[in-house]
Amino acid sequence: MPPQLLSRLTALAGWFLLFILYSFIGWCGETVYCSIGQRKLCEKRGFLNGFLCPIYGHGALLVLCALRGGCASPVLTFLFGLLLTSAVEYVTSCVMERLFHMRWWDYSHYRFQLNGRVCLLNSTLFGLACVFLCHYAHPRAMVLINAMIRRGSAIPLALLIFVVYAVDIVISVRSAIQIGSRLEKLHALQEELQHKLEELKAEQLRTMAEHLNHLEEAVENRMEAHEAQREARKARAMERLQARVDSLDQWGEAYLRRWEQLKSDFQRRSRQLMEAQDYFERRLMLAHPTLRSAKHSEALQRLREFIKNR
Repeated sequence: MPPQLLSRLTALAGWFLLFILYSFIGWCGETVYCSIGQRKLCEKRGFLNGFLCPIYGHGALLVLCALRGGCASPVLTFLFGLLLTSAVEYVTSCVMERLFHMRWWDYSHYRFQLNGRVCLLNSTLFGLACVFLCHYAHPRAMVLINAMIRRGSAIPLALLIFVVYAVDIVISVRSAIQIGSRLEKLHALQEELQHKLEELKAEQLRTMAEHLNHLEEAVENRMEAHEAQREARKARAMERLQARVDSLDQWGEAYLRRWEQLKSDFQRRSRQLMEAQDYFERRLMLAHPTLRSAKHSEALQRLREFIKNR
């Protein structure tokens, strides 16, 4: 291999290993932070199935490149780091929402936040993390990376991790797409049920109106008959009126049976859709407890409750 190409590959491997390292450290930090907030070990965090949060890795590399390893003053590192990492989080939220039509995290309930995508508390923590990164962690990380480069293990290790990382990305993206598709199907199923119920209601209202009209005509006819031959036809008139009422009762029972049948069919098909979720879809939803869908919020809530009750 030409020395120039080897040098470039080595440098690329070094940067990739830094990215993986900071993604792992970010995942650890977020897990500890969320576990403290929940006062228990939280569900596995992050979009990926592995122990990585790539947003932290991208943010760390951006800060290191933009600040050239960090400002001379920790205060400036804090301020610039806060702005840069907040921008990364905001852009990542927008891109993921555009790609998958879902909001993966939401800070709307925080006091100081921007469109629910970033909040002052997390941005402050990011700024402090940038100080820790630039003035403490990165110099020591570079010692480790340089040692790997000298031993010649940086490229093979980076290649191995990259393959695993790429597979994880494919699985996670597939799971996110499947969640969106499942929500669309649940929403379509709900609309189908609503449409059928409206049709059934309209049909039964028409039938009921016809029954009532016939019953009203029958009452009028019987009243006229009663005036002419009250005693002779009274019994037969009451029997016929009772028959009309009985038919109305049967109509109501038929309506209830059809309604229950539609409801049962809807529940069965909904359950089949929700039970078809695989492990990766469920893990992705549990990892994002504030996941929102602007179009299918009701379907998302039902799916979340189903997972919780399993």
